[in-house]
Amino acid sequence: MRVMGIDPGLRNLGWGVIEVMGSRLRHLGNGICHSSGADLATRLLSLHTQLTEIMREYAPDMAAVEQTFVNKDGAATLKLGQARGIALLVPAQFGLAVGEYAPNTVKKTVVGVGHAEKAQIAHMVKVQLPGVEISGPDAADALAVAICHAHHAPRSAMLAGMRG
Repeated sequence: MRVMGIDPGLRNLGWGVIEVMGSRLRHLGNGICHSSGADLATRLLSLHTQLTEIMREYAPDMAAVEQTFVNKDGAATLKLGQARGIALLVPAQFGLAVGEYAPNTVKKTVVGVGHAEKAQIAHMVKVQLPGVEISGPDAADALAVAICHAHHAPRSAMLAGMRG
């Protein structure tokens, strides 16, 4: 069972793919999609194109996305929400159901506390995926989302998502 985790961002969208074998987890890939373009539409399109290629390459069975928190800057929150829309849309285009997790749920699952720092998340991802080389904080967060989904997705969904 392959699980893709996505940490949405308009400039940097983190992604990570793991394989779940019973209670064991194995790292398959991770990285960061960097948006390019002069305007919002072009930047969103670049994220869509990159994430689509990653989906084709890794062919995950399930996907999960970190939920967005609302910050003080309304315009920035709206733009992040649009990038999050890309993170939800691309897996759906491949026929996948997409789990969504609050940042505190991801942190509590991976680190054990809901208010962990980025360095703690990266450290615990490395503990759970020995030998992984993480492309950056956004990729570490995406791998944490995938690990969270592996632990929280209903067992029936895991079985239904397995390829025969």
